[in-house]
Amino acid sequence: MKRPKRRPSDRDWLPLSRRPSKAAGPEPTGEAFRSEWIDFERGIRVGHLEPWERITQILKHNLERRHGTRFITDRWGRGVYWQWICWLPRANREAKPISSAVNFGCSKLFISVDRSRRVFQAGLQVERGQVAGSAHPGTLLREDWDWHLLLRQCRKGSALDQELGRLLRREGFAAEIGDFENNLLLDRDSFGSATQLARAARLISPERFGGFQLYYPMPESELRDCSGPELVGAVLAVFAEVAPAMSLCMQVPLALPRGVRGPRAEG
Repeated sequence: MKRPKRRPSDRDWLPLSRRPSKAAGPEPTGEAFRSEWIDFERGIRVGHLEPWERITQILKHNLERRHGTRFITDRWGRGVYWQWICWLPRANREAKPISSAVNFGCSKLFISVDRSRRVFQAGLQVERGQVAGSAHPGTLLREDWDWHLLLRQCRKGSALDQELGRLLRREGFAAEIGDFENNLLLDRDSFGSATQLARAARLISPERFGGFQLYYPMPESELRDCSGPELVGAVLAVFAEVAPAMSLCMQVPLALPRGVRGPRAEG
């Protein structure tokens, strides 16, 4: 579970974040993606690619079509290879009365490469800012962060508890919570209920940045058996699985595709 660094500046982003014009090439559907661009030594390749080949553009394009809302892309890393990339709904961030200018307070979908375990991760992340001490700009926990909505669901029998039980016990997902260095890791064998998350959250030092992740851990061998379009499809399938849990932690829940019913938050 990797800790995202500070929010990048415009200088960091350009030219990778430019929106491609319609004349620039085909839509970034994922057909042009290659699975070897997930590198377990260097990270996720984003640089030196056409816009329709970049995983940033591909997943953003598909998420916006699926949910009918705009997404913001953020990341940890710079240059050709990035270590962690996320997508968060703009409407949820803009609804925050205090934290509408920062991404840390928002639930987000992410992908990452765990190079030590050689596992590719895709799923949901909710961050907890620092409560005390010297904080980087935008990382101080405020009352409108989605973290508080997550904690309200961290009890036995809640809608999130049911989603965690389904995903961890039946679908092979994993969950982590902690300060990104000392985390509680839950899987089908160790998960009991969402109260485990609440207990672990209380152990995060007030001076440390922390968070929660719910993700599918894809081993390198499984990833290498996928073509590029198959891998894109697998990531989008994972995002669809965690979207109901993500909506439980948002001020502005995601609109789910027709025919998909998400769990209803209580209280």
